[in-house]
Amino acid sequence: MAHYEHIFLARQDLSQAQVDTLAATATEIVEANNGKVTKTETWGLKSLAYKIDRNRKAHFVLLNIDAPGTVVEELERQTRINEDVIRYMTIRVEEHEEGPSVMMRKNERDRKRRSDREERD
Repeated sequence: MAHYEHIFLARQDLSQAQVDTLAATATEIVEANNGKVTKTETWGLKSLAYKIDRNRKAHFVLLNIDAPGTVVEELERQTRINEDVIRYMTIRVEEHEEGPSVMMRKNERDRKRRSDREERD
């Protein structure tokens, strides 16, 4: 099976529980069509470079998927219909990276820097 990374941006006014529900729905779509979601990461509420549909921020979610292309087509079709998702992107990768993604490692590094700075003050 092919490996994909599916990232979607959810509206800023959604709660974290609603974003988790969106991720669970995407997982159900993949698994109902004989695919497998190997990793789900919620990157949190982040600022956008420019406004998208009057949103300055969005909730970012990453799904690592092992599935045939038809499953990805169905997932994208369902995502396109959903009004809570403002953008999405699916790319095919050779293999999924192990451990946390680059965005999660960046968040950890930033937290560590902030705590180090607070200790010095």
